[in-house]
Amino acid sequence: MFEATPQHDDLHDAFPAGLPESIRKNPSDVGLQRAQGAGRVVLSGSMNGTRVSDVHQRFPIRIMFPQIGDGVVREAVIVNASGGIAGGDRLELEVIALNKASVVVTSQAAEKVYRALDRPARIATRLKAHEAARLAWLPQETILFDRARIYRRTEVDLCSGAELMALEWLVLGRAARGEEMVSGHIADTWRVRRDGRLIWADGFHVADEVFAQLHRKALLANCRAVGTLIYFGPAHEARLQVLREIAPSLECQCAATAVGALIIVRFAAGAGSDLRRGLGILLEQFGRELGRGPFRVPKMWSC
Repeated sequence: MFEATPQHDDLHDAFPAGLPESIRKNPSDVGLQRAQGAGRVVLSGSMNGTRVSDVHQRFPIRIMFPQIGDGVVREAVIVNASGGIAGGDRLELEVIALNKASVVVTSQAAEKVYRALDRPARIATRLKAHEAARLAWLPQETILFDRARIYRRTEVDLCSGAELMALEWLVLGRAARGEEMVSGHIADTWRVRRDGRLIWADGFHVADEVFAQLHRKALLANCRAVGTLIYFGPAHEARLQVLREIAPSLECQCAATAVGALIIVRFAAGAGSDLRRGLGILLEQFGRELGRGPFRVPKMWSC
């Protein structure tokens, strides 16, 4: 797997002959080449397992379907061909799981959000699980570099009878490389609806002046990696208890609670690697509780 740098991560790379006068005086993401990507996939159940009914993709987003197992559970892999996200980029993703589909959707690699000049990157994810569908949204981590600016919105539409697990996790600089996010802007929101009715709303918001305070115990303490996982499905009270039994064994901080028909699990760790290990253990153990299906560590996580 390769790692690439966005085409205009550095203004001097974008303008090798020298910066235009207008950009030198007023640095802005406006006027630089920025991504306008989109991806949409529809999956449905069939006699032979889960099949892909429809795919739409617009550069730099690509959706791949590696052949894994017997096809009963499909794995879809989101690829950002630009190598990262810069200020002013806009990405839209939609996954629709129809009746009896069983699918896990993940990303090819950790997504990287690079420093912005003055515009945020905007990411919109829409997940829809129809009756009897089983959908797992389990992307790899989103790594934020210093001065990154991101607005991310995850919307989930559920039908009674569906089963869903959805995860999003952020790493505020890679601890192993001595990186630290000391300024920027993060707005990460969730909206979950069941049969058209809003049942849960959540947001994580950090602005420039707050980063200097994140080390306080009332905020993130020494944690640079945070995540949220939601689960909707049958026997959620018993499964909440299972998650609470798993939590103390993880190499990260973890707590689970119920909000109506949803289970909400929060994670925090000092480094992204610690959170990855904790999530891997939780998904393997909780996946066994849920039986055969998409709720396991995606194969792409180990590639």
